Amino acid sequence: MPKRLTLAVSQSHTLPTTSATLTALASTAHEAARQGVDLLLFPEAYLGGYPRTCNFGAAVGSRSSEGREQFLQYFHSAVDLGDTPRGAGDDWVERRLDLAKGQDRRGDGTREHLEKAATETGVFLVVGLVERAGGSLYCAVVYVCPKEGCIGKRRKVMPTGSERLVWAQGSPSTLKAVTPTIKAVKLTLAAAICWENYMPLLRYSLYSQNVNLYLAPTADARDTWLPLMRTIACESRAYVLSANQCVRRKHLPPWIHSPASEKAESSTSSKDTAKREHTSSGMKAEETQQYKICALDQGNMPKTPEPTPVDKAHGVISPSPLHIGGTPSDLDSRTDSPVKQRKGRRRSSNLMPMPDNHFLALPGDSAVDESAEKHDTKPKAPADDGEEELVCRGGSCIIGPTGEVLEGPLWDVEDGGLLIARDIDFEDCERGRLDLDVAGSYSRNDAFELRVAGLDLNPPP
Repeated sequence: MPKRLTLAVSQSHTLPTTSATLTALASTAHEAARQGVDLLLFPEAYLGGYPRTCNFGAAVGSRSSEGREQFLQYFHSAVDLGDTPRGAGDDWVERRLDLAKGQDRRGDGTREHLEKAATETGVFLVVGLVERAGGSLYCAVVYVCPKEGCIGKRRKVMPTGSERLVWAQGSPSTLKAVTPTIKAVKLTLAAAICWENYMPLLRYSLYSQNVNLYLAPTADARDTWLPLMRTIACESRAYVLSANQCVRRKHLPPWIHSPASEKAESSTSSKDTAKREHTSSGMKAEETQQYKICALDQGNMPKTPEPTPVDKAHGVISPSPLHIGGTPSDLDSRTDSPVKQRKGRRRSSNLMPMPDNHFLALPGDSAVDESAEKHDTKPKAPADDGEEELVCRGGSCIIGPTGEVLEGPLWDVEDGGLLIARDIDFEDCERGRLDLDVAGSYSRNDAFELRVAGLDLNPPP
């Protein structure tokens, strides 16, 4: 009997408040259900937000008071799922943790909201979020079953670059796969978050558990991401889903680059510079150069190319009309469907050129050439505040178990754009094991061995 499901990824971006983002998540899940989707993946840090471009006032050896205020705002935007700082594992899943006196639940209600959305829609939800526990933040993914509620959660074990300033390291024991059954199809699924996918041993820990659905929520929109996803699919002989946010500068929370914050940082920077000039022997003022720190988490990348025009022949779709409180009837009235869909096992005939960068640096402060400005007689154009500028273009995709691109990559589509792959046959994963099973027949386990602290690498029953 064929084992077929419909899979989807949502290219949604974080909204200004957690409640608004949760409402949008539920609307997207309802639309996915209307489209017959069985499982839906949301991007990394969708709840809580990915603090793109923010430096939190940090440099080697110093932190600013303005940066601490930014962290406070970010801490408040994270969700509380009622877990412990160490991570309670099955005790959290089974709700065996103690409750505060007079309370009937742990956390801020986000867990219950996600479980309600899954139950109402019948869609299995996988959601990237920023979780607070104790005094620390963790980048996490939660697995939400329509029948059983939250059946697992994992935390990113290795935050990337300056993410390490604000995100703590999660336990590798949370790499445990989960095994839901959807429409009589037994899945073994697990998630690797963003640049965890560049960790070969972490990938292998998932392969060893015999996953047939590999989830990769991300914040990476570089041109190396799609080939990485194809490689992982080919290695694992699993279906791979990757979801990213498409973000414009106007979508960033105001505490990241508010005028007051920038003015305060500039004032603090000037005072620090003056102090260094006064105390450092041999250092002259003209030799001191200030730099504006930009949060390029994966290194210094070139400037983002101009957005590629929408081209349906290359797999790009129009933005979803989903809004907070939107209804399926709103969607039915539109002539252009917001959903891009294709039968499973079909290849995309052409792929859109991908961007060369991951993060877009904010321009640094530069001195004005007063003499040039004085002689410039050209009329001045209205100032562009850059609010529409893309700081992440997305790139969500769905890959088949031998590395074929089934859907995407999806560029420049925001507001809940869906990629849907229908008629996905999970027996293709087993067909692919004929010639490659990297954790089994191809592993040479008599010569090589991997151990992960607190994690059983045997396939789950």
